[in-house]
Amino acid sequence: MQETISIPVLIADTEQEILRLFAAHDGPTAGLYDMMCYHLGLDGSGSSGKRMRPLLGLLAYQSITGDHRAALPGAAAVELGHNFSLVHDDIEDGDRERRHRATLWAIHGIAQAINAGDMLFTLSRIALHRLTELGFSDAKVLRLMRLYDMTCLALCEGQYLDIWASERSEPVSVELYFDMIGRKTAALISASVEAGAVLATDDEEVIARYRAFGWSLGIAFQLNDDLLGIWGEQAKTGKVPTDVARHKMTLPVIYAFEHAEPEDRACLEAIWRTEPLADGQVAEAVELIERLGGRDYTRDRAREHRDRALAEIEAAGVVDTKSLEALRRIVLDVIKA
Repeated sequence: MQETISIPVLIADTEQEILRLFAAHDGPTAGLYDMMCYHLGLDGSGSSGKRMRPLLGLLAYQSITGDHRAALPGAAAVELGHNFSLVHDDIEDGDRERRHRATLWAIHGIAQAINAGDMLFTLSRIALHRLTELGFSDAKVLRLMRLYDMTCLALCEGQYLDIWASERSEPVSVELYFDMIGRKTAALISASVEAGAVLATDDEEVIARYRAFGWSLGIAFQLNDDLLGIWGEQAKTGKVPTDVARHKMTLPVIYAFEHAEPEDRACLEAIWRTEPLADGQVAEAVELIERLGGRDYTRDRAREHRDRALAEIEAAGVVDTKSLEALRRIVLDVIKA
C-alpha cells in the first residue's frame, strides 16, 4: 500500500496514459494529435485544467485497493471523454476562449474541431481496452464501457436541454435546471467515481455508495460554479460578474425569476433583454438576484449536496484512509459555497 497520496503523481500518471494513446503518430495525421494535445494542455502551451474527474476515479480505486495504477486506463477514458464534450460545447456555445487560450474551433475552424472532438471520444473508448491487458475480466470491462456509453448519452441529453433553454425567452424551472445539470455535470463526475469502484470491488453496496458520492459532488460542484460566476473572485476585483453579463441562466438567476413579484420580474426581464449590459445594470441585476434569495438558495443546496457527498464516502467502508482524506479534501477545496 502506498505510504502517501500525491495528487501530482496521479495526474502525471493519467497524462502519461493519455500520451500513450497518442504515441507514434507522426505521419500525415500528426496535426490532429497536435490539436488534441493543445486542447488537453499537454503541449506545454497553457493550462490543462484540474483533471478532477480522472483524479476522483483513481482515488476511488485506490481507496479500496491501496494502489491507483491499474485503474489508469479508466482515468484516461474519463478525461478524454470529458474533453470531447468540451470541444463540442465550445462550438455549440460560440466560445472562442477556454482557460485563457483560444479554443480549437477558433484556431482551426469548426470542421476540424468537430473531428478532433470525435477523435477524443473514440480514443476514450480505445483507452478502456488496455484494462483487459492488465487482467480485468471481460465482464468488468464491458460493464465499464456500458457505464461510459450511458454517461455520454446523459451528457448529450443535458446539452440538448441547455441549448433548448438558451433559445427560450422564458427561464426554465428550478426543477428542470436540476435535471439538466444532473445529466450534464453530475453524470460524468458520478461515473468517474463509480468506474474506480467497479474496477476495485464486486460489492454492489460499496459501488452504490461511491456512485452516490459522485452524484452529490457533481451537483454541488455545478452549484458552486454558479455562485462563483456571479459572486466569485471577479466580483471582488471589480470586474463584471461574468454570468450576469453574458445573460447565463444559472440557478441563482432562475430562482430569482421564479420567486420575483411582477415588478421585480419585469426589471429582471428588461435587464436580460438588454445587450450589451452596462456595469450599472449588471450591479442592479446582482443586487436583485441576491435580494430575491437566489444566492442563499443556491448556497444552501450546494452545501446540502456537499455534505451528502461526504456522508456517502464516509459510509462506504474505505480501506485506505489516506485516499479517503484526499477525497474529503477535494470536496472541501472544490466546494467553497
